[in-house]
Amino acid sequence: MRVGINGLTWALVVGVVIGLALTPDGRGWLRHPTLMLGGSAVASASPPENRAPSPETAAPPVAPTPAVQPLVTPLKARLAEGRLSVGVFGDSMADGLWAALYRDLNHQPGVTVTKFSEVSTGLSRYDYVDIQAKTERQLRETPVDAAVVLFGTNDAQGISLDGVIHDFGTPGWKAAYAKRIDDLVGLLRANDVAVYWVGLPKMKRTGFDAKMAVINAVVRERMKALGVPLIETSALTADAAGDYAAYLPGPSGRPQLMRANDGIHMSMAGYLRIAAPVAERLKRDAGLIEVKTADPRLGTPPTG
Repeated sequence: MRVGINGLTWALVVGVVIGLALTPDGRGWLRHPTLMLGGSAVASASPPENRAPSPETAAPPVAPTPAVQPLVTPLKARLAEGRLSVGVFGDSMADGLWAALYRDLNHQPGVTVTKFSEVSTGLSRYDYVDIQAKTERQLRETPVDAAVVLFGTNDAQGISLDGVIHDFGTPGWKAAYAKRIDDLVGLLRANDVAVYWVGLPKMKRTGFDAKMAVINAVVRERMKALGVPLIETSALTADAAGDYAAYLPGPSGRPQLMRANDGIHMSMAGYLRIAAPVAERLKRDAGLIEVKTADPRLGTPPTG
């Protein structure tokens, strides 16, 4: 008796499903069948296995209440001693920011700019790379005076905290992400490091841009609460209407290509554009320049 094509197909599907159900990886895929992470810049980590109850049914973590943050040595005092070491922490976006800051700052007497960033990392997936532990190790090996931080392009993913995976954008996720920000800032300040956080730029794809806006909103709230200077870049990387633009006016006023083809990362001109207010803020705080007129791009001053 001949078995029809539909019968063979059905048998194959059933066999594959049974095979998947017999392995932990297969069971994880069946719970969340997807071929790619989506919405990530260069993230290469796979989603966490063994999902706990969703944040919709489990109580979200309590929003962090920061402890009294330690005072850090002012940059002027650091440079008066003959040195100012700036470290750039973050993901692939921070790699480009480091290159631009290096060009702008490294020629200043006594100033060094060191790259601590790493592609495919972020504050969501500590099961892949634990940024808190990694940063602690980096500071132990190479102390710095100031940290420029830019994370987020890989962070539109669930966060596992206390046995619960909080889906991106939920109240539980926002509280967990805020805690990781607070922990990282606390670690840097405990090592006498001044912190400067850089916001995410405008993104080409509407859906991805909306996710980055969620991250920017959490970062903005935590920087205000912690008294950390935040240098916003969203408006700096948009056109006059507030929309994404690959080309924007350069220093000469003529349009320059500011973005990479992926609509996420920047060209070198783009990195120089977002690095300019960061470098200016660092120079101002170190006493290298005097800023007579307040520039909103320089970020809010610390309150403590």
